[in-house]
Formats: sequence, C-alpha cells, structure tokens
Amino acid sequence: MTRHWQDLSNTLALSSLYLRAVRKRKISGDTLPEIGLRCYLDVQSKQLESYRKLCHFGDDGRLPPTFPHVMAFALQMQLLTDKTFPFPLLGLVHLHNSIRVVRPLGGISRLRFSVYVDNLQAHEKGATCDLITEAEDALGLLWSETSRMLCRGVKLAGEPTASEAPADEPLEELTRWYADSDIGRRYAKVCGDYNPIHLSATSAKLFGFPTAIAHGMWTKAMTLAALRNHLPVSKYAFAVDFLKPVRLPSEVILNASPTAIEGQLRLDGHGGLVHMRGAWRQLD
Repeated sequence: MTRHWQDLSNTLALSSLYLRAVRKRKISGDTLPEIGLRCYLDVQSKQLESYRKLCHFGDDGRLPPTFPHVMAFALQMQLLTDKTFPFPLLGLVHLHNSIRVVRPLGGISRLRFSVYVDNLQAHEKGATCDLITEAEDALGLLWSETSRMLCRGVKLAGEPTASEAPADEPLEELTRWYADSDIGRRYAKVCGDYNPIHLSATSAKLFGFPTAIAHGMWTKAMTLAALRNHLPVSKYAFAVDFLKPVRLPSEVILNASPTAIEGQLRLDGHGGLVHMRGAWRQLD
C-alpha cells in the first residue's frame, strides 16, 4: 500500500472530533484508508505533571512511556473520525496495545507524530485493524505504538487468525491498587478521552456495560509505573492484551515475573477475573 501523508499544522479541537464521532454510527465499508496524518506536537507541561500524578509516575526527567499516546490522542481521533475510515469510532473495542521505546524519552519538548491504520483482519466477532502511532525527534524514530481495535459486525472474507498464548511463567504479586468510581472522569479530564463507557454507570449502560469501566490505557500506565524498576530506560517493547474490563470501583492485583530483563505480567481482579495479560522484552 502506498501511504498518502497529510501534514497538519495542528489537530482539530477535541470537541469537533467528538461531534464527528457521534454523527457516524454505521459501518461504511471494509477497506482501510491509505491516508496517514502527521503533525508536530508540543509537550504540555501542566498536562504532563497531572498525568504523572494520576498514573503514579515519578518525575525522573523523562516522559512516561505511555505519555506520547496522550500527546497523540487528538491526532488519532482525527484519523479515526475521518470520512475515509470505514468504522464508527464509538463502539470500537481496544483489544491490544504494544509500545516500543527506542531511545530514552528525556529532554523532549516537541515531537513529530505520524498515525495510520493497517493490518485489517477477520475476527470471530467482526474485524480488527491496527492503529499505528510513531513519534520522531531530530534523530529519527524515538517511540511507537500499535493499538489493535475490534469493530463488531464487519464481514470479511477469510478465517479469523488464531493467536498463540505464551506459556505462563511463575509470577509474583508486585502490588495492588484500588480503581475508584471517578477514575474514568479524572483520566478523561487529563487526557481528553471522554468515551462514555468510562464516565458513569448511566452513560456506560447506553453501550451495554452495567457500570463504568476503567480506561485500558490508564490501567497500562499504572502497570508500567509499578514495573519501572523492572524496565530499562530504552530499547524495550511492552505489550498487553486487554481481557475483562475493570469495573469501577474495584481492586486489582498486579502479578509479574521477578526478572528485570524480560518477563510477563497479569492483572487480576477478585473472583478469578483476569483483566490484562502482557509481557516486556528487550529490543535488538
């Protein structure tokens, strides 16, 4: 596929992007667009400070590894609400998220972000595609992210691709935390992600959830903050699969490999619930 890049001077306001998302409620096709969006974005110091507090990252002079996702959120939304993207944004399910930290995320005030979609695949419940986000500085690629999204109801030719689960390693409880009833609203205020399923039980019920659920990227950020002593400064990948949502309020337990080089993690709830599985590894 030949990618057609659109270079933007700024992103659209989130308010207008949410209006676009609300207006598109139907599947309009089964082909991904060939366009990609690129834009220079600045680190907002107040937002960064609030994000560190919200997700329990210390101020070590580097961006938290999930913060570029927050910086690129409006650019991602602009692509996913573009008329060329065939699936409605409201109703997309975030199944998987993988982040690659190529070089240390320190001394950064501005980055050039690129976003595009790729890898359309049949799924037993519809179809999945990957939202790819890359961040570059003057030296080249610094950070990248792949978010796999499910759109229910899409009919594609071919059989769904089966994924192999990695063999379980011995895991130890590392920490646990309490996701209170308003964490979805507090995350939205800092990061701009006002998906109704995260805000209140009333708005979540409109989309089939009995109560509000935590943002998956808040859960991943909290996990990364807790594993900071297990991870190097750079040259690592950190991937998670989102399984059962974290209903608010509830307590979660983070179990992880004791090794600090490569390992696995599992985020458990009570009653045998598994909310998230993941792994980290060094990059070549």
